[in-house]
Amino acid sequence: MKIEILGTGCAKCDLLEQTARAAADKLGVPYQLVHVQDINEFVRRGVIFTPALILDGKVVAAGKVPAASEISRMLSEAAAHG
Repeated sequence: MKIEILGTGCAKCDLLEQTARAAADKLGVPYQLVHVQDINEFVRRGVIFTPALILDGKVVAAGKVPAASEISRMLSEAAAHG
């Protein structure tokens, strides 16, 4: 699974990265995590508000840091469909 965090490196962006990494580790799903900080890439992906969480190319959250339980649910669903 490819997990992407779109954000400029702000505290919320870093929190989303840490939370997503912890959730994926806890679930035991194999993943590659990339933190994209290029604003042009945000625009290309249609993301206006950061931080954004992208799972296997699909934007699943933007403009907020979802709760750890919500991220775990999103990761489980993405793993089941991947």
